Amino acid sequence: MTTEPRRQHSTLSSVRNAARLLKEFGRGDREIGVTELSRRLGIGKSTAHRLLSTLADERLLEQDPHTGAYRLGLAMYELGASVALHTDLHEACSPVLDQLRNATRETVQVAVLDGREVVYVERRESPQTLRLFGRVGHRNSAHCTSTGKVLLAALPPEVLEATLHGWRLERKTPYTITDPRALRSGLEEVRHRGWAENIGESELGAASIAAAIRDERGDVVAALSIVGPVQRLGSDSLRRFARPVVDASLAVSRRLGYRDARTRLGTPVGKGPTSTPTRGGS
Repeated sequence: MTTEPRRQHSTLSSVRNAARLLKEFGRGDREIGVTELSRRLGIGKSTAHRLLSTLADERLLEQDPHTGAYRLGLAMYELGASVALHTDLHEACSPVLDQLRNATRETVQVAVLDGREVVYVERRESPQTLRLFGRVGHRNSAHCTSTGKVLLAALPPEVLEATLHGWRLERKTPYTITDPRALRSGLEEVRHRGWAENIGESELGAASIAAAIRDERGDVVAALSIVGPVQRLGSDSLRRFARPVVDASLAVSRRLGYRDARTRLGTPVGKGPTSTPTRGGS
């Protein structure tokens, strides 16, 4: 038996039709009506109408109340902006991460916030034998990582409160912050000094220090961290990397279009322009 029939049966015709429908808006038409979409896709008008209504409910499309025609919705632009950001972030980060890894001889990585978790989207491994295990795409809790603290500290107050509401802070080690009041206090300190640290909070034996990456508007879009084993990155030795991680984050920010020359060590994070491997996501 060939694998082709199994592949075909594993797909959903409704999802395929929805994808084909959305692609029609990439052919230069700002608005398209139900009848025209039905004709182009070779599906019934009722099917086309259900697809359009569903996509409109999800904000992927929106309907003109006067003409009844459909156009791309705000969610599509948000998704497109996210793709553009990750592409731009990769290009902006690459040379800076290489330089920082070579200068510090420690693992360096970049993370973005996804709800209450951080996702590591860029990583350069330490050349040293003893280093932390990790990979691009790895997730970790935001409350116990240096990158997560930086990104949480940068959230608008109302968004931060919504994120913290009902969040049971998981205790991953004896050093993990599990009291929301203590976390709020720690985030305020991160805002004030412009960087965050983690010593054994996400995993025993792992330490890291992170600072914010900003886009051209000054919004914090990611965090850059230096991470390594506590044998090399204890509290005193870790903090000697505060200046390099802030400088590297600023270098990436400038490559993304950020132009506030006032950014320096201690600038509030939330402010804009006005092998013996150990698992550790930090």
